[in-house]
Amino acid sequence: MSSISAKTCLKRVAILSGFVLLVGVAFLYSGLYPMGADTPHFRATYWVLETLREQSVARAAADVVVPENINASDRLLAGGADYNDMCSGCHLKPGKTSSDFSLGLYPAPPNLALSHDEHPHSDSEEAADKRRFWIIKHGIKASGMPAWALGHDDERIWNMVAFLKVLPSLTPEQYQILTAREAGDIGHH
Repeated sequence: MSSISAKTCLKRVAILSGFVLLVGVAFLYSGLYPMGADTPHFRATYWVLETLREQSVARAAADVVVPENINASDRLLAGGADYNDMCSGCHLKPGKTSSDFSLGLYPAPPNLALSHDEHPHSDSEEAADKRRFWIIKHGIKASGMPAWALGHDDERIWNMVAFLKVLPSLTPEQYQILTAREAGDIGHH
């Protein structure tokens, strides 16, 4: 008798699984999910995507080796100019809270000019450096964050990481000085 109950139970689980799969496929092809960047995800969807992203980046960045000279001033200067050219439109500058471009992105890119305490991650400094390097190098799918590795070597990416470490402490005037390029260096990237 118990083997019949087990078979019946397995049959019901299979039927229920098939039904859930069918409903999922129907929803997928229905076009009902709002894909506009001006409509937030459902809370559960956002939580799943956020958790997946954070866990994936943490795992992938764990083996990154931070250079010993990460705090060198030449890294800071080189990284500042690149940040200004490539990142500030989305991730902003000291004294700015939004830009036309950043307002239209969803999920909203973090304002990297804010202090580390104002960001949701509580990584150690080394873990934060690894995370920043990995994100700059590989980008984040479906977020608007490009993978800069295709045109930038690791040294150049580490320079941007070095700049990000001091960015929250800069005034708008200091930022302008540190991000200026030499006259012949325009279009460097």
